[in-house]
Amino acid sequence: MEMVPTWAPAVGFTLLPHAGGFLGGMITKREIPIWYESLEKPSWRPPNWMFGPVWGTLYTSMGYGSYLVWKELGGFKEESMVPLGLYAGQLALNWAWTPIFFGAHKIGWGLVDLLLTSGAATATTVTWYHVNKKAAYLMFPYLAWLTLASVLNYRIWKDNKNKKQS
Repeated sequence: MEMVPTWAPAVGFTLLPHAGGFLGGMITKREIPIWYESLEKPSWRPPNWMFGPVWGTLYTSMGYGSYLVWKELGGFKEESMVPLGLYAGQLALNWAWTPIFFGAHKIGWGLVDLLLTSGAATATTVTWYHVNKKAAYLMFPYLAWLTLASVLNYRIWKDNKNKKQS
């Protein structure tokens, strides 16, 4: 029976969030040149090139945080159900945003998804804080970015709600 190398869970947990990001990136790349560029956007929005590196960093950070929680709690056990379950829920909501916003062009529903993601990510951070403070701290940049993303999504929705959505 072959043992899993000790580094494998850390790598797996760290890379997992990137799976949804990669798939979402394929949708985003297709929609930016035509649909997204046609929308009214605030002057303070980050440039398009910034989103990939930021999300890559945030996904790596939250993924490694989930590994720290998993390791601290001894793997997938009863004690890890709430902190890792909340994490999985917020990650699923995070991954859903791109198909909603960019894929379906549902800006308002994208905002709803972002607000739910923010709530679930905050709950995840609070539960992680009681398990592993470093893991919780690794979520702080993500929470800050979700705040910016929510405000940006709201502003795009507000400024484009009278436009016919394709």
